[in-house]
Amino acid sequence: MSQYDGLSKSQLVALLEKHDRTKKLGLVWERDEILADNAIDENFVAATLDVDLSDKPAPWRNLVIEGDNFDSLRWLRMTYAGQIKCIYVDPPYNTGNKDWVYNDRYFDADDRYRFSTWLEFLHRRFTLARDLLTEDGVILISINDENRALLELMLEEALPGMRVGSFTWRSRTGGNEGGDHFFSTNHEHVLVYGMKKFQFSGTEKTFEKYKDYDPIKKDYFRGDNFTQPKDRTERENGYYAINDPKTEIYYPPNPNRVWLSPLPKGQDKLLEGIVWKSFPTWPLPRDVVRPKKLKDRIAKWVDEGRILFPEDQVVKVWNSLEELLLDIDLGNVPKVKGVNKIFRDMPNLEFWVGKKVGFKTPEWKRYKSDLKNPTQPISSWVTPKSEAKSLPKNTDTAANFISGTTQEGSSEVTKIFSDKVFNYPKPTSLLKSILKQVSFSGDIILDFFAGTATTAHAVMELNAEDKSSRRFIMASSTEVTEDAPDKNICRDITAERIRLLNKSDDKKFEELAADFAYLKTREIPFEAFDDELSPQEVWTALEALHGLPLTEFETGASWNEHAIDSQVIIYADDINKHLITHIKKHVDARSNLFVYSWAPGQIEIEFPKRDFEVRSVRDTLIRRFQQ
Repeated sequence: MSQYDGLSKSQLVALLEKHDRTKKLGLVWERDEILADNAIDENFVAATLDVDLSDKPAPWRNLVIEGDNFDSLRWLRMTYAGQIKCIYVDPPYNTGNKDWVYNDRYFDADDRYRFSTWLEFLHRRFTLARDLLTEDGVILISINDENRALLELMLEEALPGMRVGSFTWRSRTGGNEGGDHFFSTNHEHVLVYGMKKFQFSGTEKTFEKYKDYDPIKKDYFRGDNFTQPKDRTERENGYYAINDPKTEIYYPPNPNRVWLSPLPKGQDKLLEGIVWKSFPTWPLPRDVVRPKKLKDRIAKWVDEGRILFPEDQVVKVWNSLEELLLDIDLGNVPKVKGVNKIFRDMPNLEFWVGKKVGFKTPEWKRYKSDLKNPTQPISSWVTPKSEAKSLPKNTDTAANFISGTTQEGSSEVTKIFSDKVFNYPKPTSLLKSILKQVSFSGDIILDFFAGTATTAHAVMELNAEDKSSRRFIMASSTEVTEDAPDKNICRDITAERIRLLNKSDDKKFEELAADFAYLKTREIPFEAFDDELSPQEVWTALEALHGLPLTEFETGASWNEHAIDSQVIIYADDINKHLITHIKKHVDARSNLFVYSWAPGQIEIEFPKRDFEVRSVRDTLIRRFQQ
């Protein structure tokens, strides 16, 4: 029996079209595309609130979601699409170990297709995760050296055009065994995939080099490099002598790094036969007539004082070519990193005879107000805590992206639980450094391989440090197996870590606590949607898709309402005159009102001319779920 038997015509056409679009260069793995597509909308996913496992009083701003993270992501795509600023995950590395239920269920070390199974498992989840991001959102994925290449190629399919780069961090110290090739792999990577508007915050700049003050411009300035990484053969129009009109000192260019600013267009023709392709000079010779439209930027900058000419330097005049050649051979000419700026076979060597030549290099006068950004880009190398003290201080190149090792992560978990409950957890310091770079107050951070909830811990510490209000969503499975039917990683480790932190007596952070709602995902056949979806599950979904903190549904009430300054949502389980009167009060107050009902037509009849939205529960949830 063929694998295509039983497929409809539209499914076969869709499959052929996908095959036609398949790239010829890239990663290919065994997958059933029809099955993968159908799995997303195979059934509806509801999230059931467990008040007893939630922590702190409602409303709950943060979430812990128990269930297969594929189902969690399907529910989140319905409720939080376009709302997540940062997604960080530490997925299974496909090493064949039995530490994760995912390995037991999906990966067999002896299976020839185990890499394809692993890739397909992750591809489905990252495809869903992509839809959750804000316009400036980012996904960060931890991975080891062994599977980094495969993962990156797969992510090019799941997250096309989103690759930003990667961080490398020291995951452990020691490890001197070196393996078969005496090569230590004491590091891991964090891959970065961002939306078009995503940017890192960068590291803080210091301004101690801006010591001099310009009273005319009323700004501080510093001398900066005025060259570019192109040699004289690559940028002929950047290879010329600069003249200080006040001192009549000439400065030769660096043959390996020409001046940053090229000569104006047309000047090569203007000076042809005089000094061009040898050394054009500034200012232009007096006997040369400038075209009116010629923009001599260097002359303009010299006049404006933007070129800083050196003081207290060696200045030399060669009265003959023989005298100049002798000093070239002796090395008594201007140099840069051991390279002569004036050399024997340079064109028009006679140009330098009889002129005052400066041995230092002019600089660009950079004002503090010229800075495009208050911060500088961060490095892809994460500094280990053990080396943090060796970093240069108070310089523009000082890094502040510092992380501990997995040993720190293990110690943190053991301290909280008084036991080793998880293998190789990431250190909180790594997650804090990352989240500090990519998130701000009010942003939502998601981890759908939450494990020990290190991501939530990092969010809590950051909020306490900078008095902000980031929110977290932690999704984790139970990892139930036949041998451990009562196992529940999400309840007993993920959520428990947050609970223990909430109860902690550690005075390091005064406001470390974070409330959370505990949700459990369950699948509902679409044909049973109307009958099986509970009012609490409806209410939880509606609050979430409006970006509101979650509350417990008030059973027995005609309607439930959640009102904040910017909006009001009402879920009407029973439409009666009291509800209509209540809605009229919101209309009179010109509230930003959304009313949901299983039978919205009754409300629409009462308000034929309305400036608020009336929505069907069924249509809204199913449409958003199948988007």
